[in-house]
Amino acid sequence: MTVLPETTAVGTAPRTHPARIPVGFIVGPTAAGKSALAMEVAERSNCEIINADSRQFYRGMDLGTAKPPAEHRRRVPHHLIDVRSPDESLDVAEFAQMARAAIEEIAARGRNPLVVGGSGLYLRVIRGGIFRGPAASPEIRDRLTKIAAERGNAHLHRQLREIDLEAANRIGVNDLYRIVRAIEVFELTGEKISAHQRRHRFADIGYDTLTVGVEVERKKLYDAIDRRFDEMIAAGLAVEVRALIEAGYSPGKPPLSTIGYNQIASHLRGEIALADAVALAKQESRRLAKRQITWFRREPEIVWLDPERGAQDALALFEKFFHCDEQA
Repeated sequence: MTVLPETTAVGTAPRTHPARIPVGFIVGPTAAGKSALAMEVAERSNCEIINADSRQFYRGMDLGTAKPPAEHRRRVPHHLIDVRSPDESLDVAEFAQMARAAIEEIAARGRNPLVVGGSGLYLRVIRGGIFRGPAASPEIRDRLTKIAAERGNAHLHRQLREIDLEAANRIGVNDLYRIVRAIEVFELTGEKISAHQRRHRFADIGYDTLTVGVEVERKKLYDAIDRRFDEMIAAGLAVEVRALIEAGYSPGKPPLSTIGYNQIASHLRGEIALADAVALAKQESRRLAKRQITWFRREPEIVWLDPERGAQDALALFEKFFHCDEQA
C-alpha cells in the first residue's frame, strides 16, 4: 500500500519526499490513444509525463513518432522528449537512469510521475531495473555472429530454443543481438538468461506502481494506425525525413531505420512510389502493434481498460492511486 505524507495543492510548497514513490504507467500498442489518455489523467491527477517511447527521445523526429504537440507540452510538463540527436544512441540502461532521475525530481516537487509509452522493455526496466548480467565476451560474440552469418539467424534461434525455450519465445528470430546475448549469458554462467531475469524482476526499487493498459478492438486499432499515418503524410512527414537525411543522419541506422522513416526514405531515394511506401509503413505499424499487444499481455500487473469506458475508468483508478482527494 502506498503511504504518502501530508500533501499540498499544486502551486504551493512541495511535499516531503515519500518513503515510496507512487508511479503511474499507461501502456498499450501504437495508435491506441495513450497520449490523449495521459493528458486527461495528468491534468486531473497532478501529474507530469515521462516519455517511454524509444523514438520520441530524438530531436527532429516529430511527425513520424507522433510526438505530443507543443500545446500539450505547455499544459503538462513532459520529460525525456528531444534528449538526443538522431546520431546519439540512448540505450535501455541510460533510459532507466534518466527516467528514475525524472521520477525523483517530479516527486520531490510534490507532483506525480506518469510514465507513458509502447516500448515494453523501457517500461519494464523502470519498474524492476535492468538485468545487466556478466560482462560481454568478445570471443563468444564473434563466434556466434560468424555462425549466424554462415548458417542464418534462425539456426542460432533454434540453438537458443534448446537452451532456453522461455527466452526463445520472447526473442524474435531476427533479433540477432538478443539471441547472441541470451546464449552468451548461458555459456558464461551456466544458467538461462530467463532465470536471471525472473529472479531480478522481484527486486524492489522503492516504487508503488499502477499500470493501466489501453485496449482497442483490433479492427479499430488498425484503422487508427492507417488514419494516423495518412495524417503524418499530410502534415509533411516526407519533408521531415528529407530534412533529417540532409542534416547527415543515415536512414539505414537507428533510429531513422524504424517504421515510417525507413519506408519514406526509400521513396525519397526513388526506390518505391509514395503510395507503396505508405502501404508498407502501415503494414509494419500493424505488425508492431501486434507484437506490442503480445508483450503487454504477458505482464500480469497490467490493469486492462474496457474499450468503451477506458478514460473514465483510468481517471478513477489514478485518482485513487495518487490519493488526489488528499491533495486537493
